[in-house]
Parts: sequence; C-alpha cells; structure tokens
Amino acid sequence: MGDPRGFLKVPREEEDERPVDERVQDWREIVEHASAEQVKAQASRCMDCGIPFCHQGCPLGNLIPEWNDLVYRGRIGEAVARLAATNNFPEVTGRVCPAPCEASCVLNIRDEPVTIKTVERSIAAQEFAQGPLVPRPAQVRTGKRVAVVGSGPAGLAASQQLARAGHSVVLFERDDRIGGLLRYGIPDFKMEKGILDARMEQMQGEGVTFRPGVAIGQEVPGEQLLHDFDAVVLTMGARAPRDLPIPGRQLRGIHFAMEFLVQQNRRIAGDPVDATSRPIVARGKHVVVIGGGDTGSDCVGTSFRQGATSVTQLELMPKPSLVRMPANPWPEWPLVLRTSSSQEEGAARDWAISTRSFQGPDGQLTGLETVRVTLDGGKMQHVAGTEQVLPADLVLLAMGFVGPERGGVIEQLGLVLDARGNIRTEASGATSVPGVFAAGDVSRGQSLVVWAIADGRRVAAGVDAWLRKPALAKAG
Repeated sequence: MGDPRGFLKVPREEEDERPVDERVQDWREIVEHASAEQVKAQASRCMDCGIPFCHQGCPLGNLIPEWNDLVYRGRIGEAVARLAATNNFPEVTGRVCPAPCEASCVLNIRDEPVTIKTVERSIAAQEFAQGPLVPRPAQVRTGKRVAVVGSGPAGLAASQQLARAGHSVVLFERDDRIGGLLRYGIPDFKMEKGILDARMEQMQGEGVTFRPGVAIGQEVPGEQLLHDFDAVVLTMGARAPRDLPIPGRQLRGIHFAMEFLVQQNRRIAGDPVDATSRPIVARGKHVVVIGGGDTGSDCVGTSFRQGATSVTQLELMPKPSLVRMPANPWPEWPLVLRTSSSQEEGAARDWAISTRSFQGPDGQLTGLETVRVTLDGGKMQHVAGTEQVLPADLVLLAMGFVGPERGGVIEQLGLVLDARGNIRTEASGATSVPGVFAAGDVSRGQSLVVWAIADGRRVAAGVDAWLRKPALAKAG
C-alpha cells in the first residue's frame, strides 16, 4: 500500500471530458486523459483493504491493488506487466467498461471508490506510448491448428491466449475488418480504433492469422472447419436484435440500432456503406431511441454528431432511484440512475413508457404513439389516459439482443442450445460436439466487453488443455 492515509487526504477525481459544444462537432474521444500526477494521486487512494472486493467485481480478476501501488510508486513498467497478466486489452476496458470493480471498492460504501478505470486507462496508455506493442510469441509450437470464428473481444482474447500457448490460430471474421463490435459497434467518440490496429499488429507478431471477409457457415461450411483444424472456437456474439412487432413497424425510418452504428463507424473508417442498405442519417430529424442501455446511449451521441434536430430516449422500465436502496447493498452492483456522456449532450429521457404503434402517411414514419406503464404484481399495465404521439422521423430500436444469429454454423454443426437459445457449454467452453468450443455472448448471452474477454481467456485455457490430451484431441 503506497499511502496508508491516501483515501483520507485525496478526494475522488475523475478525468475531465471535453465541453459538449466542442465534442459534438467531431468524432474524437471525449475524455481528456489525466496527468501522471493526477493518476498517481488517485492510485494512492487504494486502501489495501485486506479483502480486495474489487477482484470480486472484476470478471477478469484484475490485480487492482497491486498495480495501484506500482503506479503510486512510479514503477509503471511493472504496473503494465501486472495488468497484462489478467487483461489482454486494458486499452479497451479502460475506455468502455462500466467498472464493476469500482462498484465493489470498499470506498464505494461512501460513494467515493478509487478511480480504478482511470488508473487502468493510464497504465495502458503508458504501454502504447513506448512504441509498437511488443509481441510475446510462444517459444515452443505445438503443431495444433485452431480456428476462431468471430473477432469481437472474446475471439480476440481467445486467439491471443491460444497463440501464446503455442498453437497456430486462424481468426475468421465475416466483416471486412477485424474487431467485431469493438470495431463497428462502439462509436469513435468512446474509443478510437487506432488502438485496435496496434493490438492486431502485436497479435500478428505472435502468430495469429487474420481472415476478414470470410463468412463461416456460408463461404466456409462448419464441417470444413472440423476437417481442417484440430479445434474450433465459436465467438460470434449474440447479434440477433430484439424487435418491436407493433402496428406500423414496416414504415420507412425505423431501424435497428446496430444498423445505424455500423454505418457511421464505416464512414469514419473510410469504408463504403453496404450498397444494399439504405443510408441512415439523423441530420435534421427528430430521433427517438427506444431502449435505455449502452447501445441506446451510443445512438444518442451518434445522432447529435450527425446533426439531429432533437433526440429522445425511451425506457420501458421505471426510472431508477438516485441512491442505493436497502435491498441493494454494497458490494452489489448499484441499481441507481446513471447518465452517460451522450445523454448529457442534450437528450430528453423518459421512463416507464411503452410504444403502442408507429404512425405515418405514405409509408414514411412521422411519429409514434406511446402510453405510460406501471408494474402491478410484476406485470406491466398501461395507464389509461396517458396516451400521446411523439414526433419522429427516425426511430432506432436499441432494446438488446436475443441471442446468436441462426441459420449458419450452429445448425451445420448440430450444436445443442440452452433454454435461452445460446450455445450450451461446459465450464471449459466445450460444446456438445467434440473439438468445438464457444466463448463470449454466443454462449452466455448479451453481456459486457469485460465478460467477453474473461470468457475468451477461460475457454482458451480449456481448448489448450483439450489439445494437450492425446487420447481426446484429434491427431494433428
């Protein structure tokens, strides 16, 4: 512990954000990184509490007290190494993770947790500032070949861990760039994509072969993977969106959130938008985002930067409380009202509201009819007399995802699914088909980036153990 009284002397101080009127004019990251002195002071607040509840909160089990102490002492190189011991992509989690570790921090008992996310981002930035990321190739190659399908955070983490274990890894991605939803789902104002490119270069130096633009299950059937590789890891995510099948759904101007976000990320990258898709642009429009989660928030910030006339975000559930309630004690995740940086940019927000129909003449959306709802005995009930029509030229459906997309490799391989429609796996990640493993959202359902990385690492260990058992693994 660097300073036993640090948490008593130093107040919690988060990183500054660029002014709203400035940042909505561009697509650069909104956070202004803290200075080395500020980060050192914040790291000093880690109180070496004896039982590090932050470990319980972090799916990766990051060694948070250790690298906080190293940052406080100025031993940045060692801090980088300790962070890399549990997290393949701290430059990502330091930007987009909701920081469940901070929710579990002992200092969060009084709502002043250590700024763990800020310290993590700073450590990652130090590694990138030293120049190209140094590859860590395996000293001994096993001769085993592994196919990883899907290049989101789970696929990337699994690929890197397997390559470092000595296996030959080929990472397949149906899109034309590697990164999955890290590349095409997260807006640049939250995470610029240069950090992904730098990490890809490191992984290539470690022996990972990238195959973008290959749709497994279409161009390459699942059976071909089983023939060509000793093991297969499926990490395609849970990208089937939840729809809203109500009257008027067919009107022009209603789109899934990911259609909207992917198009904008492709524009920023200089890539052409899919010629079969109609351009979705918020400029000059009244935008309504249905869904109050992170994806909906990303739609809000993107709409403002595209020049929307107004942005309204609707949430079906009741408005959360401002403080923890007795039934939600520390160190549980606090079920309280949160306001994202995008929502701070001027979005109108409303809770406990349901959409009954979409309206508009000549096939074009002009508004949506809503009604207030209340929970009665665990069931949603409409509140009579609260119907209203909101003007809307563009509606973005951001109500989450229902599971992995179907009609491809899952059916071709005959994989057993769980009750929610995700791939059923054992603790090792093994599926019902020998040699086929699954990690991330495709097996656990829609979740956080940090959980996907943790799953990728866990399943990579399961694959490695399976490949090293000659009686079980397929001959190379």
